[in-house]
Amino acid sequence: MRLLLSLTLALALVSAAAAHDLGSQQPVKPDVQYPQNSPSAVLQGGDTIVDAVVIALPYSGGGTTNGFNDDYDEECPYTQSTSPDVVYTVTPDVDAAVDIDLLGSLYDTKLYVYDADLALVACNDDFHPDYTSKLEDVALMAGVQYYIVIDGYGGAAGDYVIDIAGYQPCVVDCPVGAELEGEPPLVDGYVDEYNSGCGAPAGVLLQPFDSGLFCGVSGWYLGADGSNFRDTDWFTVTIPAEGVLEITGDAEQATYLFELGPQDCNEVAVLQQVTVGPCAEDVLVLTGVPGNVVWIWVGPTTFEGPVNEYDYVLYSYVEIATENHSWTDVKAMFN
Repeated sequence: MRLLLSLTLALALVSAAAAHDLGSQQPVKPDVQYPQNSPSAVLQGGDTIVDAVVIALPYSGGGTTNGFNDDYDEECPYTQSTSPDVVYTVTPDVDAAVDIDLLGSLYDTKLYVYDADLALVACNDDFHPDYTSKLEDVALMAGVQYYIVIDGYGGAAGDYVIDIAGYQPCVVDCPVGAELEGEPPLVDGYVDEYNSGCGAPAGVLLQPFDSGLFCGVSGWYLGADGSNFRDTDWFTVTIPAEGVLEITGDAEQATYLFELGPQDCNEVAVLQQVTVGPCAEDVLVLTGVPGNVVWIWVGPTTFEGPVNEYDYVLYSYVEIATENHSWTDVKAMFN
């Protein structure tokens, strides 16, 4: 699951002009400075907490950080930001758990929440694959004033989008009769010696998945040096006599499902991919010579998360005719 691959390992997609890191340790982000404009644009967020813009929940808005002052920075996990930042403030009428999402922003964002005493409540740098930020399940107390700061990594600045909505947890239940992964719990300082593929400490470790229904656990943890790691799981599946195998997945957090090849750790790359979760299934269709073994990879889309561990499920279906299958159909077959 967790692999200690080189931080410089970027593996090319065969089907698209993109690259994916199959490693478990969060790469070091480059030191890039971004141009900033003059502060002429109208801004929804205030420049500091003194002139923070008052909002109510739920909230959707946007603006720009270009040309504003650099007042705040937090380590989550990167620090030394020189980016301009803007501030909102909210005082909930009732206790609330919210998601704060910057997806759709046009630069590499950072996001912080402070309470009335300016104690840090939560922060995030890279949640989405495009380096925009999101905080999930942030607990806000009734009558307490909070400050929401939109910042940037390094010197990054630009147009942003912010959406604040009530947190809706995703729960993926393990169906009766499913094969269980069996990996030890994720803890800080963990050394992954379980189905961690090409990053295994001693040799290549892949877990066979030919049972038809599988329940696994993935997530995040801190390495011995305090850096972020994600749990990555490597599996083998066998192409059936029909020559086509569908792997349907779902997860409680956004999760990649990759087909890998060639089966050589020095050259392995992503052949195709789908993203599953949270509570959103998708299908990876594998084709090949009957009896051939295929490598697949399961892991979080990010290197830092809102939780330590989360559940995912995989279901393999032999394609006999073109037909869609829901998780209701899948579970019914195992009850």
